[in-house]
Amino acid sequence: MKSLLATVKSFVANLLLWSFFVGGLAASTASGAVLDGTAKSAATYTGIAVSLLAGSRIAKKPKIKAFLSKRSTLWFLFLFNGGVAAFCYLSMDGVKGIATAAGMGLVALGAAGGLVAGHRESAAKARVEEPWA
Repeated sequence: MKSLLATVKSFVANLLLWSFFVGGLAASTASGAVLDGTAKSAATYTGIAVSLLAGSRIAKKPKIKAFLSKRSTLWFLFLFNGGVAAFCYLSMDGVKGIATAAGMGLVALGAAGGLVAGHRESAAKARVEEPWA
């Protein structure tokens, strides 16, 4: 059983982590409406870095990690991001379309890698449990 102080400390840490993640996303997407020039670029790249760092810390949490490693979640990420990558490549012109398609394609490939690794683990486990089959 966790003490009240540990529970409050965990809640505040999670609140700050999620706040940094959402704030980084907001800064990276909305800086163009408020800023111009070098300040816009700096805010965009800083927001991307903050959201990536906070998101990677959030992904290491046990409940989130368990959710992201489920086969149904991996299939959704693979199909959705692959479809978005193909759509962006075909519908957007220039560097923005290619960059968006490449980013979404990398996420789809990461999900496919998780599916393949999960398939290999289940096949190896089946061989260990039933060596005569």
